[in-house]
Amino acid sequence: MKENDIEQMHHRTFDSMKETDSEGREYWTARKLARILDYSEYRHFQPVIKKAIEACKNSGHAILDHFEDFLDMVEIGSGAKRKLKDVRLSRYACYLIVQNGDPNKPVIANGQTYFAMQTRRQELSDDVRFQSLQENEKRIFLRNELKAHNKQLVEVAQKAGVETGLDFAIFQNHGYKGLYGGLDAKDIHKRKGLKKSQKILDNMGSTELAANLFRATQTEDKLRRENIHGKIKANRTHFDVGKKVRQTISELGGTMPEDLPTPDEDLKKLKKSTKEDKEQLGGGSENT
Repeated sequence: MKENDIEQMHHRTFDSMKETDSEGREYWTARKLARILDYSEYRHFQPVIKKAIEACKNSGHAILDHFEDFLDMVEIGSGAKRKLKDVRLSRYACYLIVQNGDPNKPVIANGQTYFAMQTRRQELSDDVRFQSLQENEKRIFLRNELKAHNKQLVEVAQKAGVETGLDFAIFQNHGYKGLYGGLDAKDIHKRKGLKKSQKILDNMGSTELAANLFRATQTEDKLRRENIHGKIKANRTHFDVGKKVRQTISELGGTMPEDLPTPDEDLKKLKKSTKEDKEQLGGGSENT
């Protein structure tokens, strides 16, 4: 079976495992997730759950919102069943679990991409403020987030051995190639029909920006988490993350980023006109 087929199978499996409670809230169960993640016995999986709970606590989230103990009837052989302790897991809990799992297992690596991307999509969907924004406002919001995360990505990549400006340009192109099916920054720029002075990130819609934001944050996290060293390994990591994001978009039935429409207005011009409008309304000063 091809690698892409395995990843799609895993994604379908994660989605089919999802259950819904009486109030319509989705959840996964720890015992079922343990089997899918290739843990031979549930007791080997419990330390991973504990690490995930600790990570949940450290991130400031309420543990009981994401990890709920309950008793479930579990088949123990020969058709017999008995009540065993289990845990109801939110999507965010699953994300934390796979982040703390063994990345050498393909199913763990695929789970990291699946749950991370789905969690981010859910966060944006649940963010009332974000949903109330118009498309251009969403573009500005996501572009600012991407700018901040790209700075963090530079710092982590430097620690991995991506040292010079040229090194980082090559590193970035690996991420683009993974996400855009082989296209690098120059190819994307040409495909969008941009002028030489225009930046590709300033000429993306909110959906395309969100995909690139996810690529950047997950690459940063993977470089840091796996303590990756060396330019070649860092480049490969960026490519692999971009590719997995692309495959997840495909699995979810989304449009490939290179096929998304280019907005009519460059964000640089849009920000400038927004600033001028604010200054006019404020009597000449943006801070008035």
